[in-house]
Amino acid sequence: MSNMVHEKLPCGIECAVLPLATRRVVAMQIRMLGGCCSDPSDQLGLAHVVNETIDKGTTARSGRELSDAFDAIGASTGSGTGRETITYTCTVLPEHFERAVALHADFLRNPTFPQDAVDVAIDLARQELTALQDDAHGLLDKYLGRHAYGAVLGRHALGEVEMIDRITRTSIQQYWRDYFCNGRMIVTVAGGIDPRRVVAILDSNFSGFGETASAGREGYPVGFAAQTKHHDKDLEQEQIGIGWPGVDATHDDYPTQQAVIGILSGGMSGRLFTEVREKRGLVYWVSAWSETPRGAGMMFMGASTTPQRCEQTFRTLLSEVERLSDDLTEEELERAKTGILASHETRGDTTRSRCSELASDLFFFGKPVSIEEKIAKLEAVSVADVRRYLQSYPRDRLCVVTVGPRPLENACPSNPENAGAS
Repeated sequence: MSNMVHEKLPCGIECAVLPLATRRVVAMQIRMLGGCCSDPSDQLGLAHVVNETIDKGTTARSGRELSDAFDAIGASTGSGTGRETITYTCTVLPEHFERAVALHADFLRNPTFPQDAVDVAIDLARQELTALQDDAHGLLDKYLGRHAYGAVLGRHALGEVEMIDRITRTSIQQYWRDYFCNGRMIVTVAGGIDPRRVVAILDSNFSGFGETASAGREGYPVGFAAQTKHHDKDLEQEQIGIGWPGVDATHDDYPTQQAVIGILSGGMSGRLFTEVREKRGLVYWVSAWSETPRGAGMMFMGASTTPQRCEQTFRTLLSEVERLSDDLTEEELERAKTGILASHETRGDTTRSRCSELASDLFFFGKPVSIEEKIAKLEAVSVADVRRYLQSYPRDRLCVVTVGPRPLENACPSNPENAGAS
């Protein structure tokens, strides 16, 4: 990574550029350090609505004119609202990169938030929240995040139905003023372009955009509490979610945590698929995953089963994690690591993926981290490391969420709180 550029620009943006001389495209990612964790507590969903309306008109262009301008240069764009960031992505040919940056600067710096666009965005958010009630898997994800992370980090990007109508054009404008500025911007670029050209283009287009002092780099506290929650829903299937504290992305044990997830849920050879679904036939879907907000980490397992098999499925999921300490083999571990590395070399080596990974490095580590370093740490994980990890981060405090017609009767004996149905 000797040709990598990482610096704070004179305008205040933190920027990193990875030149990839053989690539015919350039990918850019802009992360605004805000997200739904920054929503006012009485207007949850505000950040989402800001993101949905920010490109619907500027002082120079209508929303249609802006969209046509991106299409004219063949740019592929996207955006998303997360817990801690609002992200904008763009992939474009190198010769059109400067134009793409100028268009992003236009809607990020000069949005007009037309009232008709605001009304449409609020109505669509209301419809999405209504539709979520018919999405059992989506509800499990929402409730599991809420109960595992607490009141702030556990917020859902769409907010809550009872708060959507409180969002106004005035509150949208205020959120934009508070959280859209150079000091809260992380910009990464990867592809066939000269880094110094990127730096000059970014600095020129964003000079004078609000505060330049770095802000928003601190994480949010996790409000984890061992508890069991049931959300009653008239369904044929029962959704089960289990969460417990893990490690964050910067921790020395993070590569081992990745390996554990790979062993449990690494494709059709993963333990959960083979043992819980194929051999026992307990579930319709089953998975394990980890999430790493800044400064924190959480391990999750989830499954969908029949109400009658809910108790058995819950116990089987936990037992599959526990027995890793007893019967994990070198061959199984190597297969899991190979799967992770293969995924990285295929899906993870696109120009857009390299740009996104670079943005994550700045977000979590505050600096670029070489792919070679990450691979070496994963390859070094041993069976002994997995056993030590499982012992160091036990499953004695669980957040358990069920969505369906039947609560678990004896989910977590060790949990001091069993809140029952809600």
